Order: sequence, then structure tokens, then C-alpha cells
Amino acid sequence: MSTTERPRILVVGGGYVGLYAAQRILKKMRYDEATVTVVDPRSYMTYQPFLPEAAAGSISPRHVVVPLRRVLPQAEVLTGHVTTIDQERKVATITPLVGESYDLPFDYLVIALGAVSRTFPIPGLAEHGIGMKGVEEAIGLRNHVLEQLDKADSTTDENVRREALTFVFVGGGFAGAETIGEVEDMARYATKYYKNVKREDMRFILVEAAGRILPEVGPELGEWGLKHLQERGIEVYLNTSMESCVDKHVVLKNGLEVDASTIVWTAGVKPNPALGRFGLPLGPRGHVDTAPTLQVQGTDYIWAAGDNAQVPDLAAGEGAWCPPNAQHALRQSKVLADNVIAGMRGFPQAEYKHKNLGAVAGLGLHKGVALLFGKIRLKGRLAWYCHRGYHGMAMPTFNRKIRVFADWALAAVLKREVVSLGAMENPRGEFYTAAAPVSAAVAQRAEEEKAEAKAS
Repeated sequence: MSTTERPRILVVGGGYVGLYAAQRILKKMRYDEATVTVVDPRSYMTYQPFLPEAAAGSISPRHVVVPLRRVLPQAEVLTGHVTTIDQERKVATITPLVGESYDLPFDYLVIALGAVSRTFPIPGLAEHGIGMKGVEEAIGLRNHVLEQLDKADSTTDENVRREALTFVFVGGGFAGAETIGEVEDMARYATKYYKNVKREDMRFILVEAAGRILPEVGPELGEWGLKHLQERGIEVYLNTSMESCVDKHVVLKNGLEVDASTIVWTAGVKPNPALGRFGLPLGPRGHVDTAPTLQVQGTDYIWAAGDNAQVPDLAAGEGAWCPPNAQHALRQSKVLADNVIAGMRGFPQAEYKHKNLGAVAGLGLHKGVALLFGKIRLKGRLAWYCHRGYHGMAMPTFNRKIRVFADWALAAVLKREVVSLGAMENPRGEFYTAAAPVSAAVAQRAEEEKAEAKAS
């Protein structure tokens, strides 16, 4: 970390908003006008809309992440956490991954921490649930599902087979519907390589607490998506929830009980709880309360946007808030960056106003739904093309765009990879067994025997 007398713009979070805001600030800033510092516990940004496709193997996991240091070479990128913010002194406390915490002064502050999985106190969820917020979880889910097929193909125990081939997904929004659609598609394709596993042997269950799935695309397309999943043999239970999953025994509120090897939790998100330590004004659901200019209420040097911010939706009318999606995050980051530059130079702030262009969702290969401009409804292959086209172009950096489109092009002419790397869940397991942990007494005795043998 360098020391400088230039004003410091501190960006807390290197996700979609943090990356794009820092990139635009650096582009519009005069030479040596300020120092941009980005702090995040990960050294990369994850494009979350592509996680379901990464889990299904349609995109290489490395291609859905963007290395911060590579795309922000003029910025300071610190890998760690911002634990506290002293607004009076304008000092943030940085806790790196290793070493002592230290204070970092700043002049302007951008809050872009994003969101985390919204969970409930359900017995067994912490022990057995799999989230879908990071690329690590997407890779883990893919390997885990394919490993269950390996287990089912190799065993003669019907109870083991039944549990291995039962997959429960909780949450029927974009993340849940897209993930179960992609994973079911992958598992269906993989069965052609297993002699003892057929699609009919597998049980996919989608649980949603509301009365419909995919609310983002409207009731008509949501109903089509529901029927489409059901036609593929996926059981969908609406107006219900999961009460427990102790020892992988799933109990639903509607009375259904199953033993499931795979429990995926995609039941919504909530603002990063770290916001509660920063002394910022928060809305009723824990979001940072911002003005239409993206400035935090009551301040003129702090901005917030994206999933961790409560941003007024001027296009929707009074009392409406911008939904937490990539479309708003991308456009908010541009306005935020321009306002930081304007604030630094003493110019007026611009308000954020953007009319929602629509929503797209992929439900597996060549399957999807799309609502464009609030009135054009597409489903099936055409909607799937819209899904891939929109998110392919929204993927940050030209480098990653090319890699993603190359993955799709190769997948169109080559067969899908269905290799299971189940050992990745515990990569040190084999070495641990081979090394055979020894006690201090045994180690000391071994040294004594060596010394005796040498003396003789």
C-alpha cells in the first residue's frame, strides 16, 4: 500500500458496483488527481448471473470472475475487510487476510459491499446447505452432483441410491429456477454415460414460499416457466418452505419428507451485515439509505449503490426502490462514479433514473424466458438467446466477454464435459490419509530409534 498526500477515494467492495465505479473513476480522473483504493476479501469480482451456467459446465468457472488487479492497474487493491469506519476522522480500519489491522484515511467513500444469502434458522441448513453466491459454490455444486451420480451408479444399496439421486432446491426466484434448470439439464445429459442411472431414477424438487416462481418476469412467463419445469419431471411446491434438513432429511412445511444428498439454498439475498458497523443510515431491511444522487443520506462525501443500497426508483414513481439486479448495478455504478468526480471538483450531483429494460432467465440449454421493455414476452429458444446475448455483453471486460463467447462456441460443437472431481470438496483427504497423523510421543520414539540405529 502506498502513502500519498492526494485525496483518497476508498471503494469498499470489489463486486459489480465497486469494479465498474473504480474503473470509470480512474478513466475520468485527471493525472494524479486522487488515489483510488479498492478493498475486498477476494481479489476478483464474480459475475453472478453466470453461476448457474458455471455449475452446469457451460462456462469455465475461471471465465465468470474478473481479477481486480488486472483490470484496475492504476488502483490500490487491498485484499481484506473494512471492519469499521470513523466518519468524523474519515478513517477506515482495514483487516487484511493476514497480519495486524491498520487505519486508512480517506476523503471520499464508496460503499459497494453487495449482498449475502438470506437464510433462516433452519436446523441442518448450515451443515448441509449449498449456497449460490460465489464461483466456489458453483464449482462445488457441479462436482457434488456428478459425484452423487457416481455413487448411485456404483452401489447396490437402494437407500443410498435414493438419497444420492434426490436434489432439493429452495427458492424459486432467478437464482433457484435457473440453477435447478441448468443442473437438471446437466444431470439428464450425464445419464447417457452411466449404465445404472436413468433420468427417471433422479428426483428434483423446487421449493418456493410464494405462490409463483420467477416473479421478475411477470405472472404469465412465471406460469410458463413453472409448467416447463414440471414437464421436465421437476417437482415444484409453492406456498411452502423447508422446516429442517438435519442429517440431510428434508422436512417441508406441506408435510413432504425426503432424504436428499443435495440441498441448494437460493431463497433470496440480504444486504451485507457489515453495513451495521459503519454508522450509516440504514433502511428497514438493512440497506444503506441513499438519495437519488446515490449519496448516503446526510452526507456529501459517501456514495452507495447496488445490492447494499436503498436507491429511489425515480422511473417507477414515489416510494419505489430499485430492485437488486445486475441491470441497475451496472447503470448505478456509472452515475456514482461521475458523481464522485463531480463532488471532488465541486460540481453538482446527477440523479439516477433508469427505466427497467426487462428481465431474462435461462432454464437450461436452449430454454428460457424473457420480458423485454415491460411488454414483449418471449419463451423457449428465442428467450434463451436473449438471455445469453444480454449477459454476454454485460460481462465486465472485453477479455472475459471473448472467453465466455468462446466457451459457448466450443460447447455448440463439442460434447458437454461431465467429469466428476468430487475430491475437490476435500482435496487434502488422500494426502492426510497417506501422511497418517502421529502423536508427539510416537514422533519422539521414532527419533530415538533413528538415533539408536545410527549409534550402532
